[in-house]
Amino acid sequence: MDQLASDGSLFQNAFSHGGTTRKSFPAILTSSYPLMYGGFERISEKRTLISELLSDAGYQTAGLHSNLYLSADFGYSRGFDHFYDSKTEPSLTARARQFVKQRLNQDGVLFNFLKTTFEQTEKHAGVEVGSAYIGAEEMTDRAIDVVDSFETGTPTFLWVHYMDVHHPYLPPSDAQRHFREEPIPERRAIKLRRKMLESPDEVTDTEFDDLVDLYDAEIRYTDDEIGRLLSHIEESWGDDSTVILTADHGEEFRDHGNFSHNTHHDEGVHVPLLLDDGSMSDRFEEIVGLVDLGPTIADYADTASPDSFYGYNLRSLLNGADWPRDSVIGEWGEPGPGSRNFFYRSRDWKYMRFASGREELFDIRNDPDEQHDVIDDEPEALAGIRDAVDEHATLLDSTYEDLGDVAMDDEVRERLQMLGYKE
Repeated sequence: MDQLASDGSLFQNAFSHGGTTRKSFPAILTSSYPLMYGGFERISEKRTLISELLSDAGYQTAGLHSNLYLSADFGYSRGFDHFYDSKTEPSLTARARQFVKQRLNQDGVLFNFLKTTFEQTEKHAGVEVGSAYIGAEEMTDRAIDVVDSFETGTPTFLWVHYMDVHHPYLPPSDAQRHFREEPIPERRAIKLRRKMLESPDEVTDTEFDDLVDLYDAEIRYTDDEIGRLLSHIEESWGDDSTVILTADHGEEFRDHGNFSHNTHHDEGVHVPLLLDDGSMSDRFEEIVGLVDLGPTIADYADTASPDSFYGYNLRSLLNGADWPRDSVIGEWGEPGPGSRNFFYRSRDWKYMRFASGREELFDIRNDPDEQHDVIDDEPEALAGIRDAVDEHATLLDSTYEDLGDVAMDDEVRERLQMLGYKE
């Protein structure tokens, strides 16, 4: 990643539009906001995936990931010639858990005993009871196989999503040794994960340092695998590829009292964004959003953006043109009025509006860690920000539709719960 940043363009103030995968990915792949078109539960037919746009333009397309919120069930496979979401390949222990759910009466004594056994085994013994995602090495191997299967000389779009920096943090020992002399055993890492999620206030200073080491090691391990994939792409396709690297959200380490994500403070939504098209190396401080990826990719593919794309083309920044964006807005909650939450981020201000009516305002210039709410002290700034959020809410209203209830089978729900999601 450092090499990409050195060779290409680094956007230092890039923000996602939500603090979790489900809220963030509509912007990344459809250049639309989370609560548009019926919300982020699934991708409405009124949204256009970048894969659909490029497929229509003659590209061969592939998408690989193992977060089931991005599975074909929720519309994310559209436009991909090859799509892997790992749904049909849970681990042996995950299949055992599913067997228990499918074959035993969930009100019965045996079911509850086995369910408790699974949970307590992970919590107290530190034994992982099923992998919820595919590791970086396997994901890279799969991506390389796809690269090798594609026709050479045909324009290609490849999306690969790595999950390793999502808990549970179980990096290889070699990656850990970059940060500590003795690697943390897997059992201890799994027990630390349960503690950080269930009792964040009880995590000791030593345990906190261990969690940070594990997280850093996951980044290092994933970085190595990204490098392996990009090296293979260059060997196979030459050096004329455009590479974009980003993240759907960040990770909190008790910045505001908790671990993991689902926060809309900057630790949850300020994300890396690197772009290397082989033409220039630069740093940009302008505010950009992940909703800006779609129009940028469309422009590189020499195809027009559809009306359902709401971002701006980052190539205008690269070319020195005026940049129209001075803030990013994100959302969470339900798509209808009265159930929506918003955040607003500019160079100077961070604002949050909750469905309950509560508001928070932070002076980023003097309080970059967002620790001191100044909602009562900045009436002029607040008025302008409220107007911007109100205008955005009106835009959401113009795209509102009722998608109905989203069905989620037990296998998907089980694996998502293993990742810490409560839905």
